[in-house]
Amino acid sequence: MAKNTGIIKSIITVGSGTMVSRVLGFVRDVLIANFLGAGMIADAFFVAFKLPNLFRSLFAEGAFNVAFVPMFSEKLAAKDDKNANETAKNFAKEAMTALFYIVLLFSALAEILMPLVIMVQAPGFLDEPEKFQTAILMSRITFPYLLLVSLNSLQSGVLNSLGFFAAASLTPVLLNITMIASLFAIAPLCGGNYGFALAYGVTIAGVLQFLFLVYHTRHAGFPIGIMGPIKLLKRKSSDLKTLLKRIIPGVFGSGIYQINMYLDTLFLSFLSTGAVSWLYYANRLYLLPVGIIGAAIGTALLPVLTRQLKSGEVELAQNSLNRALEFAMLLTMPAAAGLIALNYPIISVLFERGKFLPEATLNTSYALSAYAIGLPAYILTKALAPVFYARGDTKTPVKIALVALFGYIGLCSAFLYLLPGNISYLAIALACGIVAWINVFQYVIRIKKQKLHKTDKTLWKRLLSITISSTIMCIIVRFCYNYSLKFNWLSSDNEIIRFTGLSILCLIGGSVFGVLVLLTKGVRISDIKRIIKRK
Repeated sequence: MAKNTGIIKSIITVGSGTMVSRVLGFVRDVLIANFLGAGMIADAFFVAFKLPNLFRSLFAEGAFNVAFVPMFSEKLAAKDDKNANETAKNFAKEAMTALFYIVLLFSALAEILMPLVIMVQAPGFLDEPEKFQTAILMSRITFPYLLLVSLNSLQSGVLNSLGFFAAASLTPVLLNITMIASLFAIAPLCGGNYGFALAYGVTIAGVLQFLFLVYHTRHAGFPIGIMGPIKLLKRKSSDLKTLLKRIIPGVFGSGIYQINMYLDTLFLSFLSTGAVSWLYYANRLYLLPVGIIGAAIGTALLPVLTRQLKSGEVELAQNSLNRALEFAMLLTMPAAAGLIALNYPIISVLFERGKFLPEATLNTSYALSAYAIGLPAYILTKALAPVFYARGDTKTPVKIALVALFGYIGLCSAFLYLLPGNISYLAIALACGIVAWINVFQYVIRIKKQKLHKTDKTLWKRLLSITISSTIMCIIVRFCYNYSLKFNWLSSDNEIIRFTGLSILCLIGGSVFGVLVLLTKGVRISDIKRIIKRK
């Protein structure tokens, strides 16, 4: 990762905070699997939990934030404005106010129309009245999280643009801690219903996250208040108008993403009980590298590219992206290979206990492998999308997403028709993986056509090294796993033996990949030392 380790340091900062969250997330999911299993209450809760997260792509990390962060970063970097910080503060306050009232109105309507929302979101639940009513009640409890996470995302965007990545990356930790605590502290108040306890935990976590970020934005010298609606309208801010114009393409893009999410739940609602849960648990593992690496790259790269391009440092911006791509694949390719090679033991060790039975382990492991196929591609899109967002172009990603939508519908429909009924749920995971690669090819073609980026020889040499090392590692680890089955460690009642067995296999995989990638010069010791020493 020569020449530019600054972007890598930023990615590591964000990724480290996210890693803490993901570890706690696994603890949370292990507990959920133990207490809820993969039954009716679990399916209803996962739909309720998915609902506010579905719309956060529009109001939070999606349309709003990708338009806000570049504009906010530009104002901070404006050399011709002596009061750049004050200008940026006013802009952030206007954006926060607009976001608050828009999402508040949307949330109020959703709460009123929740039966209709669930009817549209999971029509298959209508055949099971108890599941349908439970999903409605849980969704009304979790939906306020949308407003809170939207405001939290904007505050995180401000902190990231200022170079304070740690606080924002740690907010998901609060969500996981609160949900874990709710299983023990709130469940008794809900008559032992763990699903409702988790639903309350989601909204309580949103409040805690909001207060946490309010403290940190104030500590950074950028407190963000909320104005009255009349005052906002009277200001007639040109910056806010520009922001809203840039958001419009993002709204369509997020709408496309929502359709994908909607189709997932719609298809699954017609499948057998447990299908929603199998894909949820597999998706949680798939989201571990996505959250740690993908989110970190997208979060750190966007403000950096914006500042560099605004300052006319085109070559530096290109180098930042090349090094980010290298770093992304260095972590993602072996992660995908590991998830495929160890799909069954990972699910078994992490989740198979209590109400989570061997059948659920097998079905979830298949889904995990299917998701893992698209993991590198998903991370690459996180690194390539900022090429357009940093230039204020929110339209191109929407066009790419539109093509992906039709590809997803076609692939999902084909797989649902072709796959046997007992594994038909894999259609969703397989379609997602393939569409992720379609997105990558679209981004590469458009970037090349518009001459927005130039790759260097170092990038291609290292990508080849990483790919070969990951493939060999996958084969070796799978062989070791098959051999280890002779010792029946997975069927042991001793949790320590099971975790130790999985840990040894992971250690073998990591060691094999590390040696191979060093021998093939996919990474050099000097690069690692440079990153560690850089302040």
